[in-house]
Amino acid sequence: MKLKNIFLGLSCLLTLAACNDEMDYHEYTVYGKDYVFTDFTRTNGFVTNIYSYLDADLPAVNSLCSASDESENAWSWAGIHDFYNGSWSPLNPYSLWNYYSAIRSANYYLTESPNADFSELKFDKDYQAQMNRFNRYQYEVRLLRAYYYFILVRAYGDIPFTTEVLTEDVANMMTRTPAATVFDFIVSECDAVADKLPVNYANLNDDASSIGSPETGRVNRGTALALKARTLLYQASPLFNANNDLTLWKKTAQASKVVIDYCASNGIKLGKYSALWGTDNWKASEMIFVRRLGDTNAPEVYNYPVGMENGNSGNCPTQTLVDAYEMKNTGKAWNESESGYDPQKPYTNRDPRMAMSIAVNGDKWPSTNPNPLEMYIGGRNGLPISGATPTGYYLKKYLDGTTDLSSETGSGGKRHSWITFRLGEFYLNYAEAVFKYLGSADATSEEFMMSASSAVNVIRNREDVKMPKFPEGLSNTDFWTKYKRERMVELVFEGHRFWDVRRWKEGDQLKSIVRMEITKNGDTYNYKRVIKQRSWDDKMYLFPIPDVERRKNPNLTQNPGW
Repeated sequence: MKLKNIFLGLSCLLTLAACNDEMDYHEYTVYGKDYVFTDFTRTNGFVTNIYSYLDADLPAVNSLCSASDESENAWSWAGIHDFYNGSWSPLNPYSLWNYYSAIRSANYYLTESPNADFSELKFDKDYQAQMNRFNRYQYEVRLLRAYYYFILVRAYGDIPFTTEVLTEDVANMMTRTPAATVFDFIVSECDAVADKLPVNYANLNDDASSIGSPETGRVNRGTALALKARTLLYQASPLFNANNDLTLWKKTAQASKVVIDYCASNGIKLGKYSALWGTDNWKASEMIFVRRLGDTNAPEVYNYPVGMENGNSGNCPTQTLVDAYEMKNTGKAWNESESGYDPQKPYTNRDPRMAMSIAVNGDKWPSTNPNPLEMYIGGRNGLPISGATPTGYYLKKYLDGTTDLSSETGSGGKRHSWITFRLGEFYLNYAEAVFKYLGSADATSEEFMMSASSAVNVIRNREDVKMPKFPEGLSNTDFWTKYKRERMVELVFEGHRFWDVRRWKEGDQLKSIVRMEITKNGDTYNYKRVIKQRSWDDKMYLFPIPDVERRKNPNLTQNPGW
């Protein structure tokens, strides 16, 4: 994509390609601001196009979970292997530059919409309701633009930045703006729009019912508060906070606490962990913002076990991930003294979230599979079958186990939704920030009366989890080790681990993964951990700037090492 096309919006092409029954999507192409900004439907369509760029990473062929140590893609041809096999480069960049298209559209909208003229429609019976909606669009668009800048700065660090619609010559001469400046902009935008957005679109008191069902898929006040808190977490982390400025950690703790308090005031609360996916996960009690993707069976097609009809395998959880699940009775890691781990029964008495997220040998899963899973070598679902799990596990989380892929009885896909922000994340973000700021796991202050350990314990006390609390008196080293395990487990396959390891600057953790090799001898299974080496270089903390973009713009410098 040419940088000139990223920022030019004077002759604006609008193409709506996504479909979501919770927002009014339309497919049409229009040209010119006089056409877009004289009709409510076309203006709505323009804004909806900006929404269409929202990210989602449901498990598929190139999901980032398999570029981290959460999982390994079973197929050698999958492009996601490029992240750790030496193929990742400016010429093969896994580019996120397309988000500048969304930013261009947002800048164009914010520049031109103040001149919108709906005067010819003022006698329409829904005119006031439509104007109320239109007046909110500017704040929605500002927040979406801030979110897209977050996606870019998280990946690239310093990035080209503008809030204007630029000429071609100016766009192709842009330099990179420091990441700190971009972070500050995102935070300021969140502050500016939060109170302008509704808590809940279903409870609006502005005659919204006259223009159809409430569009609950739109960003809301909680989205703004959540984006601010997550942005501050990244800005405070070692990748972007080399001097460990504690004021950044304090701001993160404050912003995370605001999210927690906001949720408490608006009926958003932790529920069952198992409610985080499935057809109705967007209704789960802790959701702050969810991107609804409609009916699809793609996650199942690309991840159901081989050995069952139309199962193609895909993102296979690693033993590295399995080892992060502590023992249910003791709250200790599998390899800690007196943990209760039995190497002959490695999946017994584990953190309940493991069984909800990962399919292990012998599981009867999915429900449409007529046979228990055989993931041992020579088994129905194991090596050496092409595409069989290389790690000894198959994925459950985000998959709908009731989906039938069989040729005769298959009934198509079911609703899937991607979690963008949920309450559980912010208890963890708060825990990390207050630990870094106050200096210990149990420390509190007049401002931060909940300690880091206490915040994590809230997560572990879910009604369908009930893991032992973090004990008091943990050393900083022990807390950090347990915290990282808890974060990996709680947020697994939700798009965090790949970025967490980078913002912590702990990339060495990605130099290898652990697989489980399972063999069967009569009625006995043998479980053997096997190390799989991967490539890591510290330059990988940041993405390479795509070479194609640098050839267009002589002022676009490359990230170190690339």
